[in-house]
Amino acid sequence: MQDVELFLALAEIAGIFVGFGALIALRSGATADPAEVAFIGMVVWMGVQAVAGALAPVALSRFGVTGHALWLTCSVIVLVLFWPGDAVVQRLSPERRAILAAMPRKVRARQELIGVPFWLPMNIALALIVLGVLPVHEEALYFAALVILLLFGAGLVLVVVINGAAAWKAPVSGGSGGRP
Repeated sequence: MQDVELFLALAEIAGIFVGFGALIALRSGATADPAEVAFIGMVVWMGVQAVAGALAPVALSRFGVTGHALWLTCSVIVLVLFWPGDAVVQRLSPERRAILAAMPRKVRARQELIGVPFWLPMNIALALIVLGVLPVHEEALYFAALVILLLFGAGLVLVVVINGAAAWKAPVSGGSGGRP
């Protein structure tokens, strides 16, 4: 694999998100605001996914895995972390479960749609690799998918910083609460 340094740099950048999320969590103490806890948790989780995704090709290539087998395996790892992995993390997070349970479907759909410009192209790039459609471009597609994941995490940090996680609270009975 030729771009080891590039993947290691991505892992370092993603590690910064993990560190910032942990720092925010520690500095704010035991916050009682489920929205803040959930959003910081999502930032940290996205950072962990990006670190794992960036280090996977570096680690696997050390075992002689190359070509389509390398990018296929790494793509499956990222997809498993992103979809089933996130479902597991959601089940482990009482704050995320509480917010999602209290949020009306329309409000949740609008908020979920904000992430589509990130997760859709990321998943398309990974699916193209899994399907072996563009074998010459698999490394580039994989790198693009990781960059998009990293930008998704950065966008989430930006939303939290600009609006505050409390602004994303799910409306509770009667539609009161934070803005949709």
